[in-house]
Amino acid sequence: MTNQEAIFEYCLRIGDTSLILGQRLAEWCGHGPILEEDIALTNISLDLIGQTRGFYDYACQVENKGRTEDDLAFLRNDRDYRNLLMAEQPNGDFGQTIFRQFLISSYYTLFFTALSKSNDETLAALAQKSLKEVNYHLRHSTEWMLRLGNGTEESARRMRTAVEELWMFTEDFFDMNDVDRILLQAGIGIDNSALRADWLHFAQDKMKEAGLLIPEKSFAIRGSREGKHTEHLGHILAEMQSLHRAHPGATW
Repeated sequence: MTNQEAIFEYCLRIGDTSLILGQRLAEWCGHGPILEEDIALTNISLDLIGQTRGFYDYACQVENKGRTEDDLAFLRNDRDYRNLLMAEQPNGDFGQTIFRQFLISSYYTLFFTALSKSNDETLAALAQKSLKEVNYHLRHSTEWMLRLGNGTEESARRMRTAVEELWMFTEDFFDMNDVDRILLQAGIGIDNSALRADWLHFAQDKMKEAGLLIPEKSFAIRGSREGKHTEHLGHILAEMQSLHRAHPGATW
């Protein structure tokens, strides 16, 4: 695998995660618990879609096969996607959505901070831009996690359920494969596994503040680097890609 091929896969991984998580958050539009949160979740979704476009655009440039960001979003099957498994998990209730966002945003805060020092100027610039948005996403989700975890008996119970449902997908964040090793050696990518200790320390501290504990026993479900996904991704793509596939090549 060449550096260019590895960069293409790297961009897909980041762009796919933002796209699928953005699609999930878009499902809250018109259904938020209060108007302010309806708008906030939709705005976070728009941030993520914007990040997707940046990384997809660079992936298309690197690949140099004439594909566009729309081709990457709408004309690939589930096994071609590289998004983190966490991003495709159902919204559940508001507490589960918030906890999913906290886990991903706390990871991406560290990830984009490290990637902003990449030798690849485009990746570094995309990371710096994304980091500004992810910092807000983390602040928003952390504040709500603390509010719900320390709120009523019902809200605390729902947050504990969210932990039980989602924690098993966190190890998938830190996997390394040939793409990571090639780009790390070239000074382009980062040592993903090295982020785990700092992420775990931060997550544990904030969860403790919210009265939440990491499960003592939990399965570790991973595989996104190889295109292995849960059953939920196929349903998301079926809905998201239906219009484009029904009218191939259509333009506004």
